[in-house]
Amino acid sequence: MRSRYSAFVVHDAAYLLRTWHPATRPSDLDFDPDQRWTGLEILGTTGGSAFHTEGTVEFIAHYSEQGHADSQHENSRFLRDNGQWVYVSPVPPEADRSRTS
Repeated sequence: MRSRYSAFVVHDAAYLLRTWHPATRPSDLDFDPDQRWTGLEILGTTGGSAFHTEGTVEFIAHYSEQGHADSQHENSRFLRDNGQWVYVSPVPPEADRSRTS
């Protein structure tokens, strides 16, 4: 997650696409030139060790856009694909709630 956040900061589309699962990967990425990423908080993780094939990372990514601070809060799903961790998609909120019930 930290490496993908860093890639967003420096607009490294090649890295982001390479670390995105083929089933959900877009054909290209457009970066908002007015958006400046300012920090990342990892709130929690599941799975993700050398013995797992899937995991999640809940995070808040802070940014500013045209002088206004904002953030993106997401719980992201990752899978191991050919030995590498790749981003799949956000965990749907209803799936998030069912894990904590």
